[in-house]
Amino acid sequence: MSESSNEMSFLDHLEQLRWHLIRATLAIFIVAIVIFTFAEIVYDQFLFAHLDGDFPTYTLLCQGAQYIGIESDFCNMDLTNNMQSLGPTKQLMNLIWTSLILGLIVSFPYVLWEMWRFISPGLHKKEQKKSRMFMFYASVLFFIGVLFSYYVIAPLSVAFFYNFQISDLIENKFDFTTHITLITNTLLGVSLMFELPVLIFFLTKMGLVTPDFLKKYRKVALVLVLTLSAIITPPDIASQVIVTIPIMVLYEISILISKRVVKQESKALRNV
Repeated sequence: MSESSNEMSFLDHLEQLRWHLIRATLAIFIVAIVIFTFAEIVYDQFLFAHLDGDFPTYTLLCQGAQYIGIESDFCNMDLTNNMQSLGPTKQLMNLIWTSLILGLIVSFPYVLWEMWRFISPGLHKKEQKKSRMFMFYASVLFFIGVLFSYYVIAPLSVAFFYNFQISDLIENKFDFTTHITLITNTLLGVSLMFELPVLIFFLTKMGLVTPDFLKKYRKVALVLVLTLSAIITPPDIASQVIVTIPIMVLYEISILISKRVVKQESKALRNV
């Protein structure tokens, strides 16, 4: 009898997980439909914004270069005539996938909340209160990553690739899908990297990492971050360093978080 009730309890657990996943997926699709509906605005004002020479990042870099008295390509950025579509279905398929990716990015806090609703019944009341703030910080970190990638990494990537030229005989004319892929991959990739403290928190809770472990393999972590930065940024050292610095700062913060988790776990064991 007990085995049967345990089995039903497990099946109920799976059923709850299924509904949480359905609601999270539905949220992504709803946002994606809105983005799909306003596609022209999203593409012109957001995804293609880095092609405009008046983009804020280019303006600041141009002013900085002028201030120190050097010439800069950022003062002559005009890439609006470099787009083309190389297939009859390219625009529609790109719009569908882009809408889904942006739908995930925009609805990330709700997706995170649904996951918290699934996990929270197994937590104590104190843990539930702390985890609510934890979800808030995770969302804040994610959107800081979005802003950092959109205003720092993405424009630097666009400027590098669009101005890179082996010979004057070669004219840069890009399939627009490569541009959109560059922007969306940068947004999603950098934002997920900013979730490092969240990942370390859970890994410490599960007993898979410790503060001493993180300190010991700090150099290995640096190599991994540099490798990931090389994947999601253009192949120049400046962009990789720009991504690596905040991630390594978050790594150091993660060590402090791991210390606090271990301390709380030890305290809880002593009180038992």
